[in-house]
Amino acid sequence: MNDLSPYFDHLDDFAHKELFDGIETLWQPLQTLAASIATLLTNLPSTVERVQALDGCTLIARDTLSRFPEAACHVERWIEISQPTYIEPFGIVLGAGTVLEPSAIIKGPAVIGSQCEIRQGAYLRGNVVTGDRCVIGHATEVKNSILMNHSEAGHFNYIGDSILGSYVNLGAGAKLANLEFRSADNKVKGAFPPIPLELANGALVTGPEKFGAVLGDYVEIGCNAVLCPGVFLGKDSKVSPNQTVRKGVYPPQSLLFPRDRHLK
Repeated sequence: MNDLSPYFDHLDDFAHKELFDGIETLWQPLQTLAASIATLLTNLPSTVERVQALDGCTLIARDTLSRFPEAACHVERWIEISQPTYIEPFGIVLGAGTVLEPSAIIKGPAVIGSQCEIRQGAYLRGNVVTGDRCVIGHATEVKNSILMNHSEAGHFNYIGDSILGSYVNLGAGAKLANLEFRSADNKVKGAFPPIPLELANGALVTGPEKFGAVLGDYVEIGCNAVLCPGVFLGKDSKVSPNQTVRKGVYPPQSLLFPRDRHLK
């Protein structure tokens, strides 16, 4: 399951399209994302300014003995990045023109494109890559995910272990769940069984332990909709507000609306 054509028309416009080179499954870029970001940080162009700190941010140093060992940047005031910047000790790259609003938290590693908005209360939990002109908005949490150009999650969203194509919009309160229900025994043991994923032909395959969704270009998710783990939603599809989308493969231009409602 590695055919990208039902999902992405604008992959060539994405600065990090190499994340998808040679993949065998659509979720593989997420499984290798940490290593891919490490490679990106090792090979940054000379035009990226390397700094040890960022004025306006409190930088919380990595503590390998802590329960929370990730380095983090806590934004204290409005900041507009004037040129591509790499906060070296924290593994965070910020593109030119990107704006950080007060109280946002960014855990490294993260690579944020140009002209993005990281708004008040946003929480980037590490292993996040965005393209240009993306919005990660108020009370939105993103973890181990890829957002391509012009994608927006502006209000109260959760994006876990997911891939968003270009020009995707998540309505307020939309959630991309990444963890299936676990048995009591698994909870006691701290175990996360692999998620069985349903392919277009109905076959079930073994997926990763955590996996959210793949959303193609132009997808619109209505307010307060919830996508269950393992959704593959083809480009130019739409989900109405308050819908729950079950795992599975949905072709391009799917309209996931109640039967008694119509898209206006």
